[in-house]
Amino acid sequence: MKPTDMAKEGAEMTEETEHMIEKNGEKETENVVPAGDAKEMRAVILSGFGGLNKLRVTKKAMPEPQEGEVKIRVKACGLNFLDLMVRQGNIDNPPKTPFVPGFECSGIVEAMGESTNGFEIGDRVMAFVNYNAWAEVVCTPVDYVYKMPDDMSFPEAAAFSINFVAAYMMLFEVANLRDGMSVLVHSAGGGVGQAVAQLCSTIPNVTVFGTASSFKHEAIKDSVTHLFDRNVDYVQEVKKISPDGVDIVLDCLCGENTGKGLGLLRPLGTYILYGSSNMVTGETKSFFSFAKSWWQVEKVNPIKLYEENKVMAGFSLLNLLFKQGRCGHVKTVVDKLFSLYNQKKIRPVVDSLWALEEVREQLVVRDISLNTSVMMSDWRVC
Repeated sequence: MKPTDMAKEGAEMTEETEHMIEKNGEKETENVVPAGDAKEMRAVILSGFGGLNKLRVTKKAMPEPQEGEVKIRVKACGLNFLDLMVRQGNIDNPPKTPFVPGFECSGIVEAMGESTNGFEIGDRVMAFVNYNAWAEVVCTPVDYVYKMPDDMSFPEAAAFSINFVAAYMMLFEVANLRDGMSVLVHSAGGGVGQAVAQLCSTIPNVTVFGTASSFKHEAIKDSVTHLFDRNVDYVQEVKKISPDGVDIVLDCLCGENTGKGLGLLRPLGTYILYGSSNMVTGETKSFFSFAKSWWQVEKVNPIKLYEENKVMAGFSLLNLLFKQGRCGHVKTVVDKLFSLYNQKKIRPVVDSLWALEEVREQLVVRDISLNTSVMMSDWRVC
């Protein structure tokens, strides 16, 4: 799909999003609720790791910004596959329950702590949050907050941050995508997968191979060059088209796909692992699925990498931000992405919109299937 086509599709989806907002309640407003008018807020609480019965919407004390923090009245928050893994406890060092999930949101600056520069009350912003995004109000350090482009809607912004920043950094910072290269991306219908496809379309002559479940193919067939059912032997299908393999493999599945991805790499190619969704099956964490996926991972031999001139890498955006202190680097990437957005070369595609109270119905594997779902904190289910 050409950049202009992708932007057109994104614009059409945005119009549909705005129509849905109008249908389900009053038009989203930018009126700021004065700090101190309400001492409580609604939030989604995860009371324990496991099934959907561990999630509930309740009221809790509203946070106030500490030094260096921005208080945001949340308009929309992202709902990604990562959130499913969090619910099941399928992540490293999860926080103790109960807690509020969610890592990305968009909204309006309502207050600022001391030593906070660059923002004003009323600014439209998107932000990364180290949990706590699924609430009406969040406080997060100013280094994780970005002013939204004027034309970007709140649902778009909530679907933008994790997906596009991760896709950009893997393609350009880790794998050094250039003219004429080829990319294999798994879960091509997901939020990161679609961001990868759009970003690849900004570079001339890039071939994108994608795998996805068959029911997603109709919706995403124009966004990748070659699309395969994830349940077929995609290795042989790729080799039929490109006998010497591909330059970049982006793997969010893990398990047996690790060895397959390394095997498909050309010399000087880069394999990047950025997830392990094969370890998640069903509604709750399964030790059997985890063990099976782990033991399917091909043991990587450094000597073999050296002999074959291949690169193996890992990428975690949240660790980069919250554990490794690279927020300055990420801000530079966000600025580049906003430039591409303003040039109408990329545009997040919002799959669906939901009220906070509907999170139980949406945080299921089959529903985290296409792009990014967005929860609107302004909506209430009657």
